Amino acid sequence: MLDETLLDAPEDLARADVRGLLRGAAQAGARVRTGLRHATEAGLDALRPEGRPRALLVAGPGPATACVADLLAAFTNGAVPVTRLGPTGNHAATGALRWSLPGWAGPVDLLLLVTPDGTEGGLTALVDQAYRRGCTVVAVTPQGTPLADALGESRGLAVPIAPGPAEPAWHDGPPAPASPPEQETRPGPATLAGQPLGAPGTFWALLTPLLVLTDRLGLTRSGPQALAALADRLDEVAERCGPAVALYSNPGKTLAAELSGALPLLWSEGAVAGAAARHWAAVCATLPGRPALAAELPEAMAAHGALLAGPFAPGTGSDDFFRDRVEEPEAMRPRVVLLREGPPGSDSATVQARDLTYAQETPLSELEPAEGSSPLQAAAELIATADFCSVYLTLADTDSPWT
Repeated sequence: MLDETLLDAPEDLARADVRGLLRGAAQAGARVRTGLRHATEAGLDALRPEGRPRALLVAGPGPATACVADLLAAFTNGAVPVTRLGPTGNHAATGALRWSLPGWAGPVDLLLLVTPDGTEGGLTALVDQAYRRGCTVVAVTPQGTPLADALGESRGLAVPIAPGPAEPAWHDGPPAPASPPEQETRPGPATLAGQPLGAPGTFWALLTPLLVLTDRLGLTRSGPQALAALADRLDEVAERCGPAVALYSNPGKTLAAELSGALPLLWSEGAVAGAAARHWAAVCATLPGRPALAAELPEAMAAHGALLAGPFAPGTGSDDFFRDRVEEPEAMRPRVVLLREGPPGSDSATVQARDLTYAQETPLSELEPAEGSSPLQAAAELIATADFCSVYLTLADTDSPWT
């Protein structure tokens, strides 16, 4: 259950935030600036590439990797194919994951590795594969890790990841609740480099050096000025969504309150908004432990239409007025969240999406960046607001394993 009174109690939020999730979300802009500095020190801004790579291959653990690949595909606008290499393995632990290059990968392709850990044996093995195939490799990873060392030996390039909040005392997930001796104790939720999977801020630390690289390759418009504007926009979102800002004027808290007890249907319009929606759905699962479904308009209306009219729809369920409601759990109802990159145009499906939700009496929220935002700034506003919402859902949940 969500304790909404906690959302307007900054001191209580701070006490509940033992993992530094709010601090991580607030430091996203600072991590972009640090990431830009690290990329410059590594020499990415001074590259003089001869031509473009045939394809970008992206690999790494955790949900941030998928969003990195999604946004690189959106920002490059089809200039080159962007492929995420999904891991395989017989266990979900990062040490058991393995990655493989596609059969066509070769010297004209660029492999990008992103990880806040750097101890994954599967990524080190992937570096060896790339070396044998002649692929160029660039990784964003902590210094002094096995992955960074492997890149040094194979003439790849490792860019240090911008550090996040000071790591709390827990290292293997929050402690499991006490169990009777005859019951097996459950492990805590998954973490990566001491932080929960999907921890806010980490994503921007991984993405920033790659934006410097793709700018030098002529694939994106993400040079120092664009990244400075990106960091400023992240700071602005942090100011609007901070714990001291009241719920009624705080987009992150407002969305958290609206999504309490709801099944979020994240409908997006545009490639950047689609990446933000998929990232939000992944973070909802890994932080507050809540289901969320992402789909792109206009297909989202058909894909999720049955959810608006089916057993989850408002007004469905038992109509026995005299039934006992004391112990009856509140049913989860869908709530549509429209994510857009800018004001809807003449060919936008936004009006039809609104009409559908109103006809089905489904509650609706909308999230849109400030007018005139660049694609980078739009991504910053959508993703950062979603991250704050996910953190507030986590901290105000009385059953959350992260508090």
